[in-house]
Amino acid sequence: MLPKNILVPTDLSEEADQALAYACELARQLGARVHLVNVIGIPSLGVPELGMAVGATMMDQIVVDNQTAIDELARTKCTAELGEVLVRSGDARDVINQTAEELSIDLIVMGTHGRRGLSRALLGSVAETVVRTAPCAVLTVRLREVHDSDRDAA
Repeated sequence: MLPKNILVPTDLSEEADQALAYACELARQLGARVHLVNVIGIPSLGVPELGMAVGATMMDQIVVDNQTAIDELARTKCTAELGEVLVRSGDARDVINQTAEELSIDLIVMGTHGRRGLSRALLGSVAETVVRTAPCAVLTVRLREVHDSDRDAA
């Protein structure tokens, strides 16, 4: 079954941009729709006396900034049909899976940072968790390194 709805989670990184390019080309060829989601992790400030208003104000500004960035990204980098362009907060692994269910996503295309060793053990891998728990197929895209020979060929 060919995908009709493709979700691209983006943290606005180079890896996510490459996944978006891949997803948009795939969607264009298949006549599918691309949806984007940016997930903002909720930090624990650890100082309740600061009050929720400060945290909420900061969070509101982050959401506005990220929505502006993801809207611009979608508008300038994707030639496929666009669906939802969302900014949500929470644990990225959960939000990506919930969004996939809500939007009836057939395929998630996401970048992977390729962390290894201690940093992977400490930070975990959002892509790895999504691959194991997603309600649909997941395609991971690693950042392609550009070699001098690639530049010469162009």
